[in-house]
Amino acid sequence: MFKRNPGTQQGTSTPPVIQAVERITSVLGPGVIWEGKLSGAGGVRIEGTFEGQIGLRGMLVVGESGRVTCENIRASAVIVAGAVRGNIITQKLEIRATGRVWGDVVTTSFVTEDGAFLRGQIRMEEHVDLDLGTESGAETQTPDQSPA
Repeated sequence: MFKRNPGTQQGTSTPPVIQAVERITSVLGPGVIWEGKLSGAGGVRIEGTFEGQIGLRGMLVVGESGRVTCENIRASAVIVAGAVRGNIITQKLEIRATGRVWGDVVTTSFVTEDGAFLRGQIRMEEHVDLDLGTESGAETQTPDQSPA
């Protein structure tokens, strides 16, 4: 009834491919107020207050106590459970039930929970270019710039 794959033997099978889970590597805790520029690679969770610029090659999570004000947020994935004032450009946006967003959104994937709030326009694209510069975020040195 069931046929075995001739290339595999009983007891020896290849393990299933597990996709890497995006991890949070940095946290701006509750009670912290930060103004400035947040950029780089990796996941960031904001539970405090942030005002400035955000450009991440990774996940941005705005927790329930998080408050973010940015002209444009650029990140690979954004999850909002707190409040965001500003435009969001991302591959995937998720607004949780407690999440509030005031701004326009450009994304390839959009998810909301019942009770989520969005005041702005959503534009769905097949591909979103985050325009975050070089992959590593580090400056590269050309041969002309090498020290003598």
